[in-house]
Order: sequence, then structure tokens, then C-alpha cells
Amino acid sequence: MRDEMARAKTRLELKIPGTDLPVRPYYIEYRLLDLEVHQVVAQFGAILSSTRSRNRFMDVEARVGSYKLDSSNFVSDDGFRGFIGPTGSVGIDRDYDSLRQDLWIATDQAFKEAVETYSRKQAYLSSLARQSDIDDFARVEPVHLIEPLVAPDWTNRDWDREARETSAALRAFPQIYESRVTYYLVYATEYLMTSEGTEIRQNRSYSAIEAGLNALAGDGVPLNHFYATYARTPAELPNVEAVRKGLNVTGSELMALRAAPTAQDYTGPVLFEARAAAPLLAQILGPAVNGSRPPVSFTPVMEQMLSGLGGKSDWVGRLGSRVLPASVSLVDDPGAKDFNGVPLLGKYAVDEEGVRAQKVTLVENGNVKNELMSRRPGPDSDQSNGHGRAAFLNDAKPTMSNMHFSSTETLTPADLKKKFLDACRAEKLNYCIIVREMDNPTLSLLHQEDFSELLASFGGGAGTGDRLPLVVIRVYPDTGREEMVRGSRIIGLNTRALRNLAGIGNDNFVYNYMQSQITGFAGTALGAFGSAQGGVPASMVAPSLLFEELEVRGARGEAKRLPLMPPPPMTMTATK
Repeated sequence: MRDEMARAKTRLELKIPGTDLPVRPYYIEYRLLDLEVHQVVAQFGAILSSTRSRNRFMDVEARVGSYKLDSSNFVSDDGFRGFIGPTGSVGIDRDYDSLRQDLWIATDQAFKEAVETYSRKQAYLSSLARQSDIDDFARVEPVHLIEPLVAPDWTNRDWDREARETSAALRAFPQIYESRVTYYLVYATEYLMTSEGTEIRQNRSYSAIEAGLNALAGDGVPLNHFYATYARTPAELPNVEAVRKGLNVTGSELMALRAAPTAQDYTGPVLFEARAAAPLLAQILGPAVNGSRPPVSFTPVMEQMLSGLGGKSDWVGRLGSRVLPASVSLVDDPGAKDFNGVPLLGKYAVDEEGVRAQKVTLVENGNVKNELMSRRPGPDSDQSNGHGRAAFLNDAKPTMSNMHFSSTETLTPADLKKKFLDACRAEKLNYCIIVREMDNPTLSLLHQEDFSELLASFGGGAGTGDRLPLVVIRVYPDTGREEMVRGSRIIGLNTRALRNLAGIGNDNFVYNYMQSQITGFAGTALGAFGSAQGGVPASMVAPSLLFEELEVRGARGEAKRLPLMPPPPMTMTATK
């Protein structure tokens, strides 16, 4: 990498007809990902697949122009495309010649694409009456961090056996039509080299157990649920008994949903228990804390899509303004290892752009103080604070790591629920709504067509505040009776709704999750819907939240024909 970088810096140039000076890249970046993955998928005690793979991937970026204005941050129609491209697989052997050959042709391709894009971008910007004065790329000090190579440690656990035994727990629920329990274990070594002098080799690992379950209610409406747990290494994953217990809870809740009445339209107080409040905040705050300027778009379609999905921050340009209750602070700390003994998944030392991670106080006393920044400047800041994150060589974007939502004015869960019920009585409502868990359709929906159908009905409202609660309880204030309902959708729950929270609990909950890196999802309101197979690890720490008034829509989902015969009998143990 060093040898080919040195040659590219001194000799790579392109002579443009009709110009005097040759064009050269002002910035070159080599990224290499050495990835080893062990994946086991099981259903009802039977292994569907068990694979272990080792791959190396490269990504080469070249920038033409200057830090002020360059070939990046521009969405246009297709430019020049060659036969290899700047991204692809490389050999896993330590073969000098093979890797250098791949880097050579990829650098050539990346540079040609940059020249073409820069020309198109200049032509487009010249047609605008007013151009942005925000730089395209931030300068940084070079970082040298070469960690020792770490050999993957899969521990002495039998992952196939564990997958069989845990997935067999769902045999207790014959009304579950389909399920998937996936063990996903990842070890990665990331290499980064830039023409500025940065050289990084760092090790990353994480592990996950993710499960999706589906069934049909008695009226034929599809129902889904999920289970997920994450750890930094395979050895830290919960044991078989703990996972079986978690899957039993998930299966029981899905069965309760099958028997539950459909939700009706409702407007009034809503209490999010901590288990639901943390993922809710991850969805709402993900786009809001991004301080970078969005790409310049050749067509308005991209702008409309970003707005519809909630990919543009409504906190940008509001430094010093109040966006949360005056008692609330919001801090993102990539260096935090745990919270009250519970491990945090989002820990890292250097981001994917080679910038050291920094603890950032985003909101203090309710007022915006800072934003998460990558090397793409924005209206409020022209410097990275080490939050340019990405998975699997995707483009780095300002992304949460370990986010902590805290307040100086809190109530115990019992007092918060009392306040909630008092508000319900004051409104003279027959019942009020408690949300116990939010949905993650990336995990709960097992088929792409179901996910596409959901996006068609939901995706466009994500930016304006549509939310998908999963476990919703209707509580009657006169008697205290609680009943589960199904099919709710919350409308208009955006950052503005957080400004005047009616109550905040003291029951902090650690929500470890994966932020999606799917193109078009990353950095938007859909970014919190991720999975271990292509996401960025993150953590949200938050307590229960009480909203004075929210709009909850009634049942959603099209009914399907039930099976013509009942399910076959299923034994309680997996077949060996």
C-alpha cells in the first residue's frame, strides 16, 4: 500500500484536451478490510445453514480539486465506469504483487471517475445563481495507529449446537409459521492509508444473535416480532439458557398479539417505557445530530427523497437554540466501555476516516451545543470530531456511537406512571396508551417483499415522525386494567415532540443496536433499522419518557387467507 501510494502521489495525472496543466488528485485514500465471519442460521431446532468465510475487500478514493471544492458530495447521473472499478475483492494471501496490481488499477479507475465527476459538478454549480461557501473536505492531522494483528477467537463454544438448542425454544409456539435465529460472529482488521500521511491498522469485532418470528392473527393480519442481543466478542454472547428465555418472552408476546384486539385511533398521553424509549430516541435523534452538509444533487429527486426519509437535520443552523427540555443533556462518547456495568456496543478509538474519536456534548440544558461531524463540513462546523463511521467500506457519515440521554429532573417509574394515569383521568379518557417495545422491521420481517411493502406505506412518513410501536398496552385509568392491542402506528413523533416532554424517568436502559448502512437508509430516520449483517454498532442509553399528547393511528396490515389446515404437531425438542 505504501509503495503504490507513493507512486500515485508523484506520477498519477491526466491531461485534459484544451488545457495547459495536467489534472492530479489532491487526495488519495486506500481502505482495506480483512473480514472473517461465522454465521449459523437455525429454525425450530434445525440448522438451515452454517458458514464460515474469509474475505478481503478494498476501496480506493481519489479526489480532484481542492479541500474547498472537489469531486465529492455530488449526486449525478452515471459517470465513467471501467471494467474493474475502485472497489472490489482482493486476495486473502499476503501476496505483494497481487495486492499492488489491484491497488494500481483501482486507483486509476477512482481517479478517472473523480475527474469526470468534478467536471460535471463544476458545470452544474456554474448554472446556480448562488453557490455554497461550505468546504467539501475538512483538513485533519495525520494519525499513525498500527495495532498488533489479532487472531479471531471463536471460543470453545459449539455455535451450531447453540443455534439448534435456542431456536428449538420456539417449538413451544405452533402458531408461529416461520422463524429464523441467526448467530453472526465477526472479526475484522481494517487498514487505512491516505496521501496526507495517515496510516491505521485496527481490529474490530462484534457478535449478534438475531431472530425474526412471524404468524397470522385470527383475522389473517400478519404479525411479526424479533429478538436481538449483541456483544463485542463471541465469548460475551449470552448462553443457551439466557437466549432461550429471551426467545420464550418474544414468542409469548407474539402469541399475545395474535389474541389482542386491533388498535383504534387515539389522541392523548403516551408513556414509553425505557425498553421502548431508547430505540425511539435512536430513530428520532439519528438524523438530527448529523451536522454535515448533504450532497449537492443534480436532480431534485434526491433532495425530495432525503427530506421524505428524514435525512436532513432540523438542528443544523440552530446552535444555542432549545430543542429538548431544559433539564436534558445529550452526550455521545465513543470511548465509553459500559454504563453501570452493561457493555456498550459503540466503542471505538479512530473512525473510518482516520480521525480520533471524541466525546461530544450535543445538547446541554436543552440547548444545541454541537453536532456529530465527519470530514464533510456543514453550516455549523468545518472540522471532524471523529464520528465519520461506516460498515464494510461504505461511505463514512456522521453517526452515533454511545449516546446518553439524561435529565436532572426525573421521576421513578412508579411516579411517572402515576403522572401518566392522572393526565389520562384529567383528559377524561376511557383508556391511555403505554408502549413497551418498538419494532425493527429489518429483523422482524423475514422476507424482502414484506419489507418492501412496509416501506411503500411507511417510508415516506419516517421523516415527518411516523413510528412503528410493536408491543402496545391499553391501560384503563379507572381500574388499572391493561390489555395488549395490535397494529398501531404513531404519527408526527419528531424532534419537535421531544422539546416539551411531560415527564422523564430515572430508569436508564441500555439499548445496543445496529445502525443501517443500506444505501439511502444510512443517516436517515430509517437508519436505526439495522442488522448485524451490514450495520454499524451503536448504543443508546435512555429512560422512560412521557408525552403529553400523541396521535396513534389504528390497525394496519392487509389480511391474508389463513392456512387451510391446522399446523402439524411439533415435539418440544429438536431432532439431533
